[in-house]
Amino acid sequence: MTAAIGLKRLAIAVAAMLAAAFVTLVALSILIPATSVRDAVNTEIRAVTGLDPMLGDDISLSLFPSGAVTFHKVLLGDNRTGRPAVAADELTARLRYFPLLAGRIEIADVTLVRPTINVTFGAGGQSNWSGLIDTLARALAPNPDHRTASFSEIGIQDGTVVVHDVGKDETERLENVEFQVAWPSISRSFGANGHFVWNNEPVEASLTLTDFLAALTGDRSGLKVRISGAPLQLAFDGSASARPTLKIEGALGVDAPSLRDAMRWTGSSTLPFGGFGRFTLRAQSDIGGGVIALSNVNVEVDGNAAEGALTLSTDGRRLVQGTLAADALDLTPYVSGVRLLARNERNWDALPIALDGFGDFNLDLRLSAASIKLSSAKLGRTAVAANLHNGKLDLTIGEAQAFGGTAKGTLGFNVADSGVGVSSHMQFVDVDLDDCLGQLFGVHKLAGRGNLAMNVDGSGASVMAVTRALNGTASLTARSGSLSGINVEQLLRRLQRRPLSGSGDFRSGSTPFDELAINLKIDQGTVSIDDMHVDGPSVKLAVGGQASVPTRDLDLKGVATLVSSASADEFDLPFVVQGPWDDPIMLPDAQALIRRSGAAAPLLDAAKTHNASDAVRSVIDQLLASPAGSAPAPAASPASTIAPPKPTQ
Repeated sequence: MTAAIGLKRLAIAVAAMLAAAFVTLVALSILIPATSVRDAVNTEIRAVTGLDPMLGDDISLSLFPSGAVTFHKVLLGDNRTGRPAVAADELTARLRYFPLLAGRIEIADVTLVRPTINVTFGAGGQSNWSGLIDTLARALAPNPDHRTASFSEIGIQDGTVVVHDVGKDETERLENVEFQVAWPSISRSFGANGHFVWNNEPVEASLTLTDFLAALTGDRSGLKVRISGAPLQLAFDGSASARPTLKIEGALGVDAPSLRDAMRWTGSSTLPFGGFGRFTLRAQSDIGGGVIALSNVNVEVDGNAAEGALTLSTDGRRLVQGTLAADALDLTPYVSGVRLLARNERNWDALPIALDGFGDFNLDLRLSAASIKLSSAKLGRTAVAANLHNGKLDLTIGEAQAFGGTAKGTLGFNVADSGVGVSSHMQFVDVDLDDCLGQLFGVHKLAGRGNLAMNVDGSGASVMAVTRALNGTASLTARSGSLSGINVEQLLRRLQRRPLSGSGDFRSGSTPFDELAINLKIDQGTVSIDDMHVDGPSVKLAVGGQASVPTRDLDLKGVATLVSSASADEFDLPFVVQGPWDDPIMLPDAQALIRRSGAAAPLLDAAKTHNASDAVRSVIDQLLASPAGSAPAPAASPASTIAPPKPTQ
């Protein structure tokens, strides 16, 4: 009974206290002048942030069920330039309950609704926030005369951040900004986390400064940054200082499902060719003076991993410099966007060549790899220097183990008025010619080892157009090899015995040689053979003529000589080579074969003397002559036909 009475009295006391609090809040909402609330909130915000709030007379005060005051059309910061640092549709300050009962107004937290935060950088690098930062630093500096700040949290709802660079005339906007800022009151740290939309992509972000006052005054402070979005994820853990200049150093990590998409999203540049997919980077960074220096770099692109050092200039040049080393590289994704042949694999590709991104940045990169794969070609240890400047890319190959030999030289690509300019000054030394020529030109007609040199250049809007504008020279020397697809010796020996027997199909087998030499001159896509000779153990070839690079066909004339080891007599046969260069046809000279034939030679003489009938009769008689010892066949009348003899009974 006593306990029940005690509980009843406690309930009555609590109810009385709640009723008193309710009555007090209602009374305060009536008795507290709006101007007093505005002045108190103004003082609190100025004391905590150092910013000078410009609060209007449009005030909404609510003290029940919790104390809150809302100001409309609020400006924060210096408004003398006509463009305040912060302009918000609403500023809501939530008031502390117990100080409010005591008649004091203290802010628990502040929320900015639909604010627009303007950050402007002048041509000299100064920001409109420079003076405000000094004000913030003075407000946060220890001062025994000032009491501790009453609130330590600022919220941003549906905000917009506008960053304008006057020197570059560039503007970036962050939309739908939702952030919570942990303002230093008791601790020294500063934290902000939330999300926003940039370039139509939602981004989660967080920022932590271990010593906010030191960061504002330019002293060293710990810095952590996290950015997470679909195109890119970035993490930084290090320190920052602004004395004497801005310097940021620490561990940097970047991940992107597609480097190409990430670069396009940031708007920094467009990458040329193909590839540039999955990307990860881990490095120690040193940022200052518009330069990002990365050491202990571990980078992976499209499954290719490399280590080294990189330097990125973020000023107007956008220069990337560095040295990277890798065990194995697969460059196939980067040339997948470059198609030399059309889909029928017989003509050069006529689609326009795009070199997007060549003018967006400059590159000076040294790259070495133990092995390189390029489509179906495999290279051994290779050192390459890539230099991209003002839209011109030069690849210098110091020495590469290629096609069983070595390769060195330069390759050039640039954006020209007519489309794309290309140049090649390459040397292939002691290479497998079948592999080399097959990979470079799709020609598999020459086996053996040798040297190849090319000094050519051209320009055009497509691969086909480039081939029509090619100019330069080329040379090829080979030894101890063979011409694949034709047996010249067998052909010559057959025609030597029976000139009129027909050549048959000799596009099989091979023709061995001891030495081969070719010297070419290229003018507007037409290849002129200055010298081509083949010396073999039983066959010699001397060839001249022209070839067309655009149409990929041959029009050659030459002399094939069958070398006889038994006598000094040699059999010479003129011939022509025509057709596509990957499957040409070799045709012997018909007049030379007729002239060599003892039976058909009178036909040529008769054609010259216009007495062909007797010559034809003589040739037919010789071809149809009976073997020795047999009776001559009876002469047929001109109107009769020649019938085969009847079989004997």
